[in-house]
Amino acid sequence: MKPFAMTIGVLLSAMLAAPALAQTPQLVTEEMMVKSSDPGIEIYVRNKRPANMTSFRPEQTVLYVHGATYPSETAFDLKLDGVSWMDYIASRGYDVWLLDLRGYGKSTRPPEMSAKPEDNGPIVQGTTAVKDIGSAVDFILGKRNIPRLNLLGWSWGTTLMATYTTQNANKVERLVLYAPAWIRQTPSLVQGGPGKLAAYRMVNRDQARERWYTGVPEDKKAALIPAGWFDAWADATFATDPEGAKMSPPVVRAPNGVIQDSTEFFAAGKPYYDPSKITVPTLLVHAEWDRDTPPYMAQTLFPLLVNSPGKRYVALAEGTHSIIMEKNRMMLFEAVQAFLDEAKRS
Repeated sequence: MKPFAMTIGVLLSAMLAAPALAQTPQLVTEEMMVKSSDPGIEIYVRNKRPANMTSFRPEQTVLYVHGATYPSETAFDLKLDGVSWMDYIASRGYDVWLLDLRGYGKSTRPPEMSAKPEDNGPIVQGTTAVKDIGSAVDFILGKRNIPRLNLLGWSWGTTLMATYTTQNANKVERLVLYAPAWIRQTPSLVQGGPGKLAAYRMVNRDQARERWYTGVPEDKKAALIPAGWFDAWADATFATDPEGAKMSPPVVRAPNGVIQDSTEFFAAGKPYYDPSKITVPTLLVHAEWDRDTPPYMAQTLFPLLVNSPGKRYVALAEGTHSIIMEKNRMMLFEAVQAFLDEAKRS
């Protein structure tokens, strides 16, 4: 591990739908690169925690991972109205972490991403991504001297975090699956393009916006994302890919391993992991207008979690796959926080 940067500052409180803390604590932010189990690969991680936190426990430690296309920090730690979801959790007494899988954000880009996409086959499949999660988990457990932590995944990240949990239940306290993916009955909105599946794909700003609004009723679109929020996300996200930013129009490059996995498993009617092997408390949460991972996925997955004690299922109104950055985002924050806080209180 080598230090990346450290900043310390007071985060001013925003007016939140959930009960506000009597006083917003000072949060410490730390960034670092963690060595992967594969030579030459480093994983970017970011940590936020109360500045006065001196002891660490499994139930108050959370690790987040992103989905198929965009890195973690530009959604999970994007300040909208002055606060990010990462801030929200950390301000409630948690040691909160995020990671970027290889090929995303600030983590190492595999060498195939320096070539034309068609020069190589799809990279960063689930088996590789789960290894990166394992590297981050082991780093955090060692740094905090704790045996377990909570895992939080979004979209493709739910498949990865669930798979990791089936293989490492002894290292997981609780599992949160936001917009969980499962066996597909409808076409995916993430497409690799025509012809043979390439190493990676390129997504521009207009494509990102179109995908975001898919499934939203016409009379609800104008109010879905508060003014300026989409641009704040897009500006932050597209800045994470310096090579893609040089193209016209600017793009974000994303590995296609996830599409290869989806073709071989979920789109082919095969489970990627065995839900019965999840033996920790698990929360499934999604929004009603999600067309990336439609509600039928969570509804099908939930009863298969036969060995998850205290499993929970929450459906949120008037939101999409990206409700994390929409007007109703506090419903998501509150639902997940209530689930995490149960372990803190016990």
